[in-house]
Amino acid sequence: MAEQANKSAATGRRKTAVARAELVPGSGSWKVNKRELKEYFPSEAMRTYIEQPLQITNTVEKYDVIARLKGGGISGQAGALRHAVARALAADDPSLREVLKNSGCLTRDARMKERKKAGQPGARKRFQFSKR
Repeated sequence: MAEQANKSAATGRRKTAVARAELVPGSGSWKVNKRELKEYFPSEAMRTYIEQPLQITNTVEKYDVIARLKGGGISGQAGALRHAVARALAADDPSLREVLKNSGCLTRDARMKERKKAGQPGARKRFQFSKR
């Protein structure tokens, strides 16, 4: 029951993906939707991107991460998870906030897919103009 008090949680978002991450003091293991990080994100580059907040703050071996991801694609989920982990770290230890902010980990990536407009084939694309 004492571990529950040390746990910090945060929500991260990117595109249409939402990630809920919990940081529990531990040995550095990851559980993403009840699967291992390596299994859920097979790409090494994506795993490096997700682990960036822990690498920057030198807390890789200090916390176990339990995450639940919903919506979006693999890239959006990776960005949401990175955002959630950074926010949970900042909530747990306010002294890490400045380091995370300067590296861009706490910034929510606001780029979203633009909606399709009525009378057009896409968001920006137009039908071919014909004068006659």
